[in-house]
Amino acid sequence: MGAAANENDKDELKKLLRQYELLQEGGVHSFLEEEAFERVIEYFQQNQLPDKAIEAAMMAVERYPYSATLLIRKADVLVVHRRYKEALRILEQAEILDSRDINIFILRTDAFLALDKPEKAVALLEKALEQFEGEEKVELLFELADVYDDYEDFDKVFDCLKEVLTVDPLNEEALYKICFWTDFTGRNEEGIRLHQQIIDEHPFSDLAWFNLGAAYQGLKLYEKAIDAYKYTVAIEDKCDYAYRNLGDAYIRLHRYKEAIEALERVHELAKPEDVIYEAIGYCYEKLKQPAMARLQYRKASHLRKDDSRLFYKIACTYYTEGQWGAAYKQVGVALRMFRIDYDFQLLAGQCCEQLSRIQEAIEHYLLALKAKPKKIGGWESLIHCLYGEKAWEEALHQSDLALKATKDKVVFLYYKAAVLFGAGRNKEALLQLEEALEKDPRQVKKILSLRPAILQLSQVVDLLAKFKRKRK
Repeated sequence: MGAAANENDKDELKKLLRQYELLQEGGVHSFLEEEAFERVIEYFQQNQLPDKAIEAAMMAVERYPYSATLLIRKADVLVVHRRYKEALRILEQAEILDSRDINIFILRTDAFLALDKPEKAVALLEKALEQFEGEEKVELLFELADVYDDYEDFDKVFDCLKEVLTVDPLNEEALYKICFWTDFTGRNEEGIRLHQQIIDEHPFSDLAWFNLGAAYQGLKLYEKAIDAYKYTVAIEDKCDYAYRNLGDAYIRLHRYKEAIEALERVHELAKPEDVIYEAIGYCYEKLKQPAMARLQYRKASHLRKDDSRLFYKIACTYYTEGQWGAAYKQVGVALRMFRIDYDFQLLAGQCCEQLSRIQEAIEHYLLALKAKPKKIGGWESLIHCLYGEKAWEEALHQSDLALKATKDKVVFLYYKAAVLFGAGRNKEALLQLEEALEKDPRQVKKILSLRPAILQLSQVVDLLAKFKRKRK
């Protein structure tokens, strides 16, 4: 039945186009009704034949000069041809004939925006809103929201969408859009109130529940967000975005097992995504299950092959398990993609140190510090490594460089004292330790981490006792 009706429509359209051609050729008995002209113009527009569309529109208006519908069609074609001023004149004529046709306002808006007159478009639409109700008002509000979006008055976009939802609380387009704009404008409290009102009237609106959850999440009220998302999926079990956000909320609350359950549900409902695999991997890492985390990171890396950070994360899981060689191999892949990265070089150095490849470790630490010279962790790793090798002069030199790079962080005064003690330069070391204690006695554990044996020296014990009394 449907196919037969479709064939009839095609045959009818062919006849209309033939009649139109005869009319163009000046056929004496040729005639087209208003509605037929509309269909011919629409056909040319849909088939991207703008020149033919404008010819047909001109002829239509010649024959039916008092048809508001055909004038509007002509204006539409003129807008496509970028003849905006001409289109506006035609629309003025159409308004005299039919001021209630919403297309007049929509085409005028398009023309004003094209002529870079957004303020005229706004004034026109705001005035038009007073004339229309129901579906037509909603259409104009969407149009006005787009205008505000164009010239970046984003709070007004939110206001328009909010008004759409007062007219039509279950309007899907508005519910989808306002979720983004609530977050973008930071109007989460308003979003919460709005969606609570909708839910009071329409408790089975999954989109309203979802938006409520997103607004709570925007305010970091994760428990309330979780409750709202649970209602969303109870109503619509196939809402993968709700499970995605649910997973994020659980992660924020360090509820990693529940986060994994929610995120795995995303993959059941939608095609596999690298970011979801990565998030699941993160959860397994937090649950101290590095092998499971690695599996997820590998899945993510198959979908995002050029992301060096994923190979770094895989390396970290091996490092956690004490598989230094495997960790170094993976971080090496990351380094081939992005050589000057602090985290990659630092991990590579730590792997080499564990593998007793000390010279390589030092080279990696120096490259890490080249990437981020103010990073305390990089300097600490380098000095620890040199200390372990009893490279006293180099360790002293690097301690001085660390002090300079970090603007005299006290930790490096303690390290310098430890190195001096290691080198047997106890007198200098005591002076250095005293200076460090003067500046921040709380960090004394730093020297003990490097050289606990100093507690066997009576001068050190006396010095520490003196500062302990001072603190009291």
